[in-house]
Amino acid sequence: MSPLDLLDIDASLGEEERQIRSVVRRLVDDRVRPHVAGWYESGQVPARELAVEFGKLGLLGMHLTGYGCAGASAVAYGLACLELEAGDSGVRSLVSVQGSLAMYAIWRYGSEEQKQRWLPAMAAGEAIGCFGLTEPDHGSDPASMATRARRDGDDWILTGGKMWITNAPIADVAVIWARTDEGVRGFAVPMDTPGVAAREIRHKMSLRASVTGEITLDDVRLPADARLPEAVGLKAPLGCLTEARHGIVWGALGAARDCLETALSYAGTRTQFGRPIAGFQLTQAKFADMAVEWNKGLLLALHLGRLADAGTLRPAQVSVGKLNNVREALEIARQCRTILGANGVSAEYPVMRHANNLESVLTYEGTSEIHQLVIGQTLTGLSAFA
Repeated sequence: MSPLDLLDIDASLGEEERQIRSVVRRLVDDRVRPHVAGWYESGQVPARELAVEFGKLGLLGMHLTGYGCAGASAVAYGLACLELEAGDSGVRSLVSVQGSLAMYAIWRYGSEEQKQRWLPAMAAGEAIGCFGLTEPDHGSDPASMATRARRDGDDWILTGGKMWITNAPIADVAVIWARTDEGVRGFAVPMDTPGVAAREIRHKMSLRASVTGEITLDDVRLPADARLPEAVGLKAPLGCLTEARHGIVWGALGAARDCLETALSYAGTRTQFGRPIAGFQLTQAKFADMAVEWNKGLLLALHLGRLADAGTLRPAQVSVGKLNNVREALEIARQCRTILGANGVSAEYPVMRHANNLESVLTYEGTSEIHQLVIGQTLTGLSAFA
């Protein structure tokens, strides 16, 4: 048993859940850990190769059913996200965006023809998807999106742009959200459609082992059947975000665990003043506080996962998980950095990389402030959104 499992939470998992976790952990150990520091430093990651490997293990859209998807439980998916992010947040983001945003949007809101066209290839990692909601001037306020779709006969014409879109530069299909005369609608847009362009965003200080881009839509003509027929109103993309945030609730714990395990190992062998620093009271107090928060976060994630599997999980509950677990994971990463001292900023250790990545996780899929307001509205019955 891991020394971090202070509360014997592992005993609450089913055998299949533990097996899935072990398979993903081995994959990360073999395929990600030996290379991720180099990917992060260079800002280059073999995302398409990884997608195929993840597809072979059934990790892409693994909580969806049919169309080549594994149909795993929400808890199993969460455990997979935890193990992936223990490797790197960027690697987990590849899986989350593919499965919980792009694939989920098509699976939940698409036509049967759209599902047959895209989902089997996406589940196999042979086609990459991205999710175009965030815009250069509209992040936390998607209702103000500037991207427009207008009818032209039986076709649609899309104009606008999307920003900070994971997978965009390598994607085969983008789920694009746009305002129409009838409200917000979603479209499955092949990235080779004339008028669609994707530019990779470089010089990031966070999520460097992730491909991020900007999408421009210049009078993109789409046939009528490109629209996701069941995606009506802003509730559709927000529903996709709720789906993705559940994976983040788990994933952030993976980054925190990797930091904790690294710091525990380091403190046990790093000697100062004639003894390992793990034996000093201040160090042990840090470890105790971090381990307590990590266990609380895991209990929260497991509870939300069980609610999701029961079909009773509410968006505000996911906000509780995202707000708490990412915030605490970032604090754990920062504290572990102090235990490693100057070595904490070295790429030889993963702690600073995780801390930098978590700075992005803190703000994407809803900033901490947005989740505080969602929870506040649930508590008071009053909306603080303008």
